[in-house]
Order: sequence, then structure tokens, then C-alpha cells
Amino acid sequence: MKRNNMKTIIAALALAFGAAGAAQAAAPIVIVNANEPGVGFNDPTPAEPVGGNTGTTLGEQRLIAFTYAANIWGSKLDSTVPIRIQASFEPLRCTASSATLGSAGTLEVFSDFPGAPRANTWYPSALANKLSGTDQSPQIADIRARFNSRLGLAEDCLPGSPFYLGLDGDDTGGTDFVAVLLHEMGHGLGFQSFSDEETGEYYLDTPSIWDHYMTDNRTNKTWTQMTPAERVANAVSGDGMSWGGPEVTAAVPDVLGKLGVVNVSGPAAGTTAGNHQFGEASFGPSIGSSVVSGQLMPVVEQANGTGTACEPLSAANAKAVRGNVAMVDRGACTFVIKAANVQAAGAIGMVVADNAPGDPAGMSGSDPSITIPSVRVSQADGNALRAALAYRSRTKSGIVVTFKSDETRLAGTDNQKRILMYTPTTFEPGSSVSHYTTSARPNQLMEPAINSDLTHEVEPPKDLTLPLLHDIGW
Repeated sequence: MKRNNMKTIIAALALAFGAAGAAQAAAPIVIVNANEPGVGFNDPTPAEPVGGNTGTTLGEQRLIAFTYAANIWGSKLDSTVPIRIQASFEPLRCTASSATLGSAGTLEVFSDFPGAPRANTWYPSALANKLSGTDQSPQIADIRARFNSRLGLAEDCLPGSPFYLGLDGDDTGGTDFVAVLLHEMGHGLGFQSFSDEETGEYYLDTPSIWDHYMTDNRTNKTWTQMTPAERVANAVSGDGMSWGGPEVTAAVPDVLGKLGVVNVSGPAAGTTAGNHQFGEASFGPSIGSSVVSGQLMPVVEQANGTGTACEPLSAANAKAVRGNVAMVDRGACTFVIKAANVQAAGAIGMVVADNAPGDPAGMSGSDPSITIPSVRVSQADGNALRAALAYRSRTKSGIVVTFKSDETRLAGTDNQKRILMYTPTTFEPGSSVSHYTTSARPNQLMEPAINSDLTHEVEPPKDLTLPLLHDIGW
């Protein structure tokens, strides 16, 4: 059914508005402070200026960082209509080892407005305003953004890892708030799917501009050409979805590096032989930056043959991993601690076996002293490798792991050098489909997690976020 300048609200709008601030840029961005007095952006807790942020209270520093990030985006976009972001700090999901940093998205979508490039297609609010030259909904903000008010400030919310509020990207010991802001603003500007990935149905039976570019790289069908069942399958295809937009594809060779490979071989490898899917660490050298090869030797601390390497290695374990690739189990401490301990024992690389089912994800953390490559493999691959380990001596297992690069492929791309989207085989609400793949190298701003090696750049030659926004109409 054709819609005439139809709009629909896709998120609830909070009632309490606070003071509004403006970020001066080519596309004007207005920050609507939705926090009550004394909390969030209005928190009066004294704070020392840090990393170019001159604020003297916690709330003031948060607002300065927000304005800084808004100015970065505003300088890259072209719109005569102000972009309004309603923002607040609120308690979000947290545990001692993981946390939701923030969330953001458009509050409304519009179709068939004057100037719409495609008929019968949803566009996010800010983009619809830009394309039409008119605010489609003057009474409602364009983007809703929330950030975790408890991060790093409580024992059950990533203790010791608060938001780093400096503007210089030096986030040692914290999470770069500017990077988080740039990521979440990217979602609000249109880096998000509006279709239901678990049912394959379009939002209110209408495709979004996003659906015209999400592509099954095995059939080359876009989501507008698929059945609902095909869309559901593509959303959990592992590496089966690519972004088909021309600007992103043209920029990929200038941004992404060679594909890293983790290969298993050797007389005891058996069915584990071949290349393995992996998640890469944000610390240490990237996979493929040099060739590293050695016997895979397990760290063994428990009677069942497992080991986490959360403490300095015993003499026996140190002897086993010295000059070899150490295999450890996920859990009990950070990935950086594991890498530091096996490196100190003489290991030349580390393989972390996951402790839960699913596709392997990356490993966060930062430590400039880590000089060995580290990867994370799935629980299934980890179990298979342990079962295949055949000890011939204290220093040889008969399984060789090699970290190298594939000179014919770019990291995080399909065979046509289009960047992959994030479609793990187990659906992850809020993450699947609406992010770039975690296998891209260097790490991209719009991956599902904020990596410590991110810069504050959103365009080539560092990043592919702005080209995607150009593809959808910015």
C-alpha cells in the first residue's frame, strides 16, 4: 500500500526534558538533555579536567564529550535541518565482567515524503529531514540515546572500567566515551535495521532503505528480493550477509587489511586440520602481521585438563608452552591477564577456547606490553583441539598452529570484497544485522563492541561508517 508522507514512532519518548545544548557544525546537532537535576549530564560530582576535556564536574565533562562527538558527526554530514538527539545517563544492563555501554536509534521513520529517493521505503527521521529539507516531526527528537550511568562505578558493573571522558582517545583503564558516542550516534543517523530479523517481516509491511543494501552473498539477493524465511536464515548465516552499497564497497580496499588466518596442521591434527574461525584480540599484534607458528600446548591446572592461566604458570606449564602456542580456557580473569601470563612463560601465541556455545567473538582489553598474537576459538573447536592433543613429549603435541595472512583476501569481506555484516549463527537481539562484522581489520567503529584501538575517525582510510551513511542517502 502506498503511503503519503507517512510516519511512525518506533521508540517511546521520555517525558522529562532538561536543558538543550547545540553542537555547531555543517549539519547542526542539538543535544536535548533528558536527565533530571543532579544526575547524568547534571551530575555535580567534582572532576579533574582530563584529556582535553576542561569540565570540572562529572556532568559537565559528559556534556562536553557529547558535544565533541556531535561536532565530529556534524562536520561530516550535510543537512539544513537541525538533528536533535535526546540523551540521558541511566542504569543499563551490567555484570562484573560485561555491560551495555549505551544504546541509540531513531525515534521515528518516514516514507513517501517530498524528496524521498525511493517510494514505499522507510527512512530514519534525521535522514528524512535532510532529504526533504523540512523537519517531518518538529515536536519529537530525531534520535534517542541512553548511556550506562553505573559503568565502572559499582562492583557489579565492570568495576575499574568507567567511561574515559577525555577527548584525546587515550582510554587506558577505561572505555572511550567519545568512541561510544560516535557509535551510538551512527545508529541514530541510520546505521540500523527496522525489519524484524527473527521473523523476516518488514516493519509495518514496508522495507527500509537498509533492506535495499543488505545482501545474501551466496545468492546476491538483497533483503527486498527475499522471502521472510530467507531473511531469517540470512540474519544467522555466520558470514553470509554483506553490505551491497557502492560507496562502502569502493572504499573497502583502502580501509581493510589482509585476512588473518589461523591454521591447524600436524600429524595429530586429525579432523581439526585446516583453517579455523576465530575472534581476534584488541591487544597484541594483529593476526597476519607476521607469520607465527608453533606446537599447540595446553595450560593444564585442573584434573579435567583445563586451565585458565589466571596466575603465573607453574614450572611444568611454563616448560610446555615455552616457544609454543599456549591453549587456555576462557573465564576467571581477563584475556589480557591470560596473555601476559603465557607470554611471561615464553609462549609465542595464545589460543583461548570459549566456555559457552556460539561463534567466537573478539577479545577486549589493552596492554602495550603484550607482543604475542592471541585468538579465541569456539567451544566446539576448543573441545576438538583438546581431544586431538597427543602428547609426544613435554614440548611437542603433534598439533601445529600457524597465524598468518591470506594475501588474496581482505579481512571481513566476501569473495567480491564487500564488507560482511554481523550475523552470528545464534541471533543476538540489538546486535545482529545492524553492525559490521567483528572480523574486519582494522576494527571498525560500527562493530557490536567498542574496541580499544578505535580512533575518533568515521571515514576512510580508517573507517567505513560514513560511506554507509552516504549509501543510504546522507
